[in-house]
Amino acid sequence: MKPKFILLHKTNSLIFFNNGSVNKITFMCMINKGMIMKKISKLRFLQFQECLSPLGKISSRPLFGGYSLAIENTVFAMVAEGEIYLRVCEQSASYRVEHHSPMLMMRKNGRPVALKYYRIDEALWQDSKMLFHLSQLSLHSARSEKQHQRDSGRLKNLPNISFHMELMLIHAGITDVKMLRTLGAEKSWLKLREHNKGISINVLESLAGAIAGIHSAALPAQRRQELREWANTQGYSVEDYSG
Repeated sequence: MKPKFILLHKTNSLIFFNNGSVNKITFMCMINKGMIMKKISKLRFLQFQECLSPLGKISSRPLFGGYSLAIENTVFAMVAEGEIYLRVCEQSASYRVEHHSPMLMMRKNGRPVALKYYRIDEALWQDSKMLFHLSQLSLHSARSEKQHQRDSGRLKNLPNISFHMELMLIHAGITDVKMLRTLGAEKSWLKLREHNKGISINVLESLAGAIAGIHSAALPAQRRQELREWANTQGYSVEDYSG
């Protein structure tokens, strides 16, 4: 059985619960405050990871002098100066206002700037259900924003879409990812062919792959065959193109 613990921040004490036994370890005073903060940060992270384990594995990367915390490549929290901060979202506003949650600050051009992350306070550390709930809200909000950026972002950011392909799509009236997804590969391909009859079946497969988020070569054989059969119904002969 894994040991569980509660960190008593104000007294610099740790309570470990292990198979029913209780052991108390009191931190010795350290001149190097950074060492204390590093230990606290690590222990907090372990507690945080255990609480959020149903959401997936938490990964960390250095960022802004601290660390970003992510689940499945979506950043939803930060670690800075021994504290963990959750990403701000609309759904957590009432909690933040009620508890006067401090924001994560960083210096930019010598001036303090508040980032969109609020500190997990002591009350929240002691309430695992609320901690899980607010963390889940931050994660879901971050995922939604990430998806929105993908949908409304530059076409060139998609697989198979080169700068030249992006220009052709824009010229055909398809200006962003959201429009491409809405139209679909087939209608987008037809729009391209309205301006250039030389557009090949390879471009159709590239568009389908871009929408699916994969390289065109990774398209399933069935999907590839469907596209070719559909192209034939539009008067396009695969045999006419050898490239």
